[in-house]
Amino acid sequence: MICLHYLPRSSVLPLQGFKYHQRKHASSLSVNMMGVINFSDLHRNMAVKAISGPASSADTSGADVEEDKGKSEIYSHNMTEAMGAVLTYRHELGMNFNFICPDLIVGSCLQTPEDVDKLREIGVKTIFCLQQDPDLEYFGVDISAIHEYAQKCGDIQHLRAEIRDFDAFDLRIRLPAVVCKLYRAVNRNGGVTYIHCTAGLGRAPAVAMAYMFWVQGYKLGEAHDLLLSKRSCFPKMDAIKSATADILTGLRKGLVTLTWKDDNCSTVEISGLDIGWGQRIPLNLNEEEGLWTLERELLEGRYEYKYIIDGEWTINEHELFTAPNKDGHVNNYIQVLNESTEGISAAVRERLTGDDPDLTTDERSKIREFLKTLPDDDE
Repeated sequence: MICLHYLPRSSVLPLQGFKYHQRKHASSLSVNMMGVINFSDLHRNMAVKAISGPASSADTSGADVEEDKGKSEIYSHNMTEAMGAVLTYRHELGMNFNFICPDLIVGSCLQTPEDVDKLREIGVKTIFCLQQDPDLEYFGVDISAIHEYAQKCGDIQHLRAEIRDFDAFDLRIRLPAVVCKLYRAVNRNGGVTYIHCTAGLGRAPAVAMAYMFWVQGYKLGEAHDLLLSKRSCFPKMDAIKSATADILTGLRKGLVTLTWKDDNCSTVEISGLDIGWGQRIPLNLNEEEGLWTLERELLEGRYEYKYIIDGEWTINEHELFTAPNKDGHVNNYIQVLNESTEGISAAVRERLTGDDPDLTTDERSKIREFLKTLPDDDE
């Protein structure tokens, strides 16, 4: 049974449940100097979210609550455009969390210094924030005030380890350094650790899962099942699998070519791959062959993507595509392998990125040693 703890600004509110929303697509775009198209201000607004009961707060005006509700709606809408079927977060209901293990909590962001005291009361010794500055700015969270208050308390540490929201590739690349920082903090501070992103449904559970898999000895599937039994969330399993293989086999790239048959379209773009769902890459038209083409070097691993044809999101039925998820959404995907990879390394990567991977005792020891030796540039 999932028990979601909500700690709003002044009172505990009843849980109504989680809701899913179907995908709608964005139309407001800008182009950066690299030729990659960005949804306008999308990086500010992407996060999965938890839904609770109606908010009431003795120290928050009705106007402020209504403003937060409006921001939550926009936040949810933009996130849905970027990610498809996702969970929804209501910032105005305050901080919410779940104990995954007796010493590990996954939750949503702290909103005020008072939230630090709420976590101290339940034995938290480390607050581990995965948010980036745009995530904080959107909801007006003063991270400096929270950090400074934690420092004054003296019995709790507030740390940041930033990961870009809803970007599986950034999660994969950042995960080793982030778990390294988490591992050291847990060893140093003991007690209960609170891992959070904005909503506590994407980045935070993924980091918790990687820590449970690499350090605590869980099989990845066991960690995933335990998390979902405690908290409805949406961690990116493939990113964790690929990061695990990266540590043990190294980073290698392969060249991929994706094509779309021209049917008098004006623009053909791809989203996903290694740029995340908030950006797009334009394909080039080869008029002689009648094909729109993208060539791109990608690190070994599995990538999902989708085509955008004249603004409409779709899949290419002539390329590999996923089975429909529980909301009926389908993406294309590609498995990138470097042909020069040695046989043993290729076999290890294939095993670790397959279904329900586990680590040998030797592999887990190597990962722990790797985490211990990674440089920490801001502690």
